[in-house]
Amino acid sequence: MAQAAYPAMNAPWLESQWSTITRWHVLLWPLSLLFGFAVAFRRLLYRWRIIHSDAVPVPVIVVGNITVGGTGKTPAVVWIADFLRRRGYRPGVISRGYGRRSQATLEVTENSDPLEVGDEPLLLARRTGCPIVVGADRVLAARGLLRRHPECDVLLSDDGLQHYALRRDMEIAVVDAQRYYGNRLLLPAGPLRERLGRLESVDAVLLNGDGQPTAPNQFRMRLTGEVFYNVGRPELRVGVSRFQGKAVHAMAGIGNPQRFFDDLRALGLVFTAHAFPDHYVYTPADLNLPRADAIIMTEKDAVKCAAFADPKCWALAVDADIDPALEFKLLDTIRKHHGRKAA
Repeated sequence: MAQAAYPAMNAPWLESQWSTITRWHVLLWPLSLLFGFAVAFRRLLYRWRIIHSDAVPVPVIVVGNITVGGTGKTPAVVWIADFLRRRGYRPGVISRGYGRRSQATLEVTENSDPLEVGDEPLLLARRTGCPIVVGADRVLAARGLLRRHPECDVLLSDDGLQHYALRRDMEIAVVDAQRYYGNRLLLPAGPLRERLGRLESVDAVLLNGDGQPTAPNQFRMRLTGEVFYNVGRPELRVGVSRFQGKAVHAMAGIGNPQRFFDDLRALGLVFTAHAFPDHYVYTPADLNLPRADAIIMTEKDAVKCAAFADPKCWALAVDADIDPALEFKLLDTIRKHHGRKAA
C-alpha cells in the first residue's frame, strides 16, 4: 500500500498540549477546576429547575460531544436523519452554526452562504434535505423551525449537548475512538468540555473508530468513503484510481485533520497535506497550487470552496456506519415521547 507523504500539522500550540501533561498544566489546572465547577453548577441549576428550560411539542434528540475538536458528529447527524426518514418520520435540524458571521436565527437552504449560516449546517442541508435552522438560542431556533415547517415531527439538535435551555428526550455523545479524551483534563488545560462522568448520563455514546464498547450505552461507529466528487460539479464522481500517479494535495480545515489524512492514506493515496484551523474561511489564494494535479478536501471544506473552486478540486464523500442497535433506542425514544404526551 502506498504511503502518504505529508508534513507535520501546524496545530495551535494549546491544542497540541492537550494530548499530554506538561509543566504548563500546573498553571492551567486551577483554571480547569474553576471551569469544571462552573459547568457542573450550571447543569445542576437546570436540573433543579432554578434556571428555566423549555420544551417543544416534538421529540428532541441532541447529538454532541464532551471534547473540543472534531469527533464525527456531522456524519452521525446525517445517519440519524436518513434513518428517521426511512422510517417515515420528518426530522428537522437545529444548529448554532459555529463560526458564521451572522448572529441572526436563519433557515438554511442548499444555496445558503456558508459565511452566514456556517459550514456544518450547510453540509447538513445538502446531505439530508431536512429543514434546518441555525441560531445561538436553541429554543428560538427550534420554535422557528417548527413554525416554518409544522410537518416536522422530530428535532435533531446538532452540537447541543451543553445547551440545557432546550429540553431533550435523548442525548447522544460522539467520541473520537482514536484520540479519545486527550490528557483527560478540563478546559483550558485539556480538551474536555465536561467531566468524563457526563458520558454515564447520556443515552448513547458513539465510538467513532476502532474502539470497542465497554458500557451498555456505547455503540460502534465508523466513517467510510471511497468516492470523490468534484467540488464545482458534484455530479462528477470518481474513484481513487483517478488520482494515482498524480501530484495530489489534501486540505482539511476540521477539528481533527489527521483523521482525514489517515483516511486518504488508507485508500492508497500519496499526497502533500495542508491542515487549517477548524471552520477556516478559505480564499481563492488557498487553492492556488500551480503544480497540483488534484486538490482533495473534506466535504465541510468543499461547501466553503464551491464558489471559487477550479476543476481540479475534489471532495471525499463520507458516510457513517453505526451499530444498528442504536436504531431501536431512537425509535423507543420517540415512542416514549408520544406516550408521555398522551398520558
